Amino acid sequence: MALGSWLTPDPSGIYLPAADAWIDPSKPVARAIITHGHADHARGGHGEVWATPGTLAIMAARYGPQNGRPVDYGESVTLGPIEVGFVPAGHVLGSAQVVLDHAGERIVVSGDYKRRPDPTCTPFQPVKCDVFITEATFGLPVFRHPETTDEIDKLLSALRTEPERCVLVGAYALGKAQRVIAELRGMGFDDPIYIHGALQALCDLYAEHGVALGELRPATGLPKKELEGRIILCPPGALNDRWSRRLPDPITAMASGWMRVRQRARQRNVELPLILSDHADWDELTRTIEELAPREVWVTHGREDALVHWCRLRQIRARALDLSGFEDEDD
Repeated sequence: MALGSWLTPDPSGIYLPAADAWIDPSKPVARAIITHGHADHARGGHGEVWATPGTLAIMAARYGPQNGRPVDYGESVTLGPIEVGFVPAGHVLGSAQVVLDHAGERIVVSGDYKRRPDPTCTPFQPVKCDVFITEATFGLPVFRHPETTDEIDKLLSALRTEPERCVLVGAYALGKAQRVIAELRGMGFDDPIYIHGALQALCDLYAEHGVALGELRPATGLPKKELEGRIILCPPGALNDRWSRRLPDPITAMASGWMRVRQRARQRNVELPLILSDHADWDELTRTIEELAPREVWVTHGREDALVHWCRLRQIRARALDLSGFEDEDD
């Protein structure tokens, strides 16, 4: 039998026939195992959802009440003949790798992950396995993320240099916005931070789960003078819309790993690119594979070809999985 033959990759997700369960399915199913709350991995409409309490809370906030089966980090459950465990992925609040044990084999489905410290979520936990199923969002050698503190320093420096303006940071509503805020707090920035209304619910959810974000204020309906010299966060789509025109000559920033690509920054009219990613960069992807030393590597989405080629050069069996519906814009 081929390694991992009890698991079936499908364009709609990863299927476990013996458990009649899907991992991160792109369509409603009777039993879903969800790695984390981003919309390309967690969708509504499932019969039952197995996930961490944090992920279930995010899904409830986005899709309404779920028929949830909470599984804590380090806990295992049995679905049919398969033992299913959840360990931290270090991506966003509640994010998990799914550890599958069956037929004398261990398969780890990483979901999305990163290896850098993040004050808003539990750090990635390496798990030795026979098959490691990895993302490859930044699976090219050109993607090497800078130090987080250097990017936060750039933001604070821009604020100090032009105090008559504000710094408007585009950040994805789940994970990135909260991380930017927490990183600022960790650098000693204690002033109120102003946020677009679309970020409020998930910031409140993070605070309820013990993530300290400090004083947050709504950015809407205030006189321009009050927002001079302030940091304001909004969804990326609001960076250049009518809402932002009411702000005092904003320095437009964007927090994303894709800010390494200058063309993406220019397309969004970003004055201050902040290379801040919630995904592993090339060095983190390859270091993780070396550390885990799996017998095989399966790549789910992203820049699969380069990572598969890197593995094969090192005599590690590797292949790309033909999964659909996973996006990279959440970074």
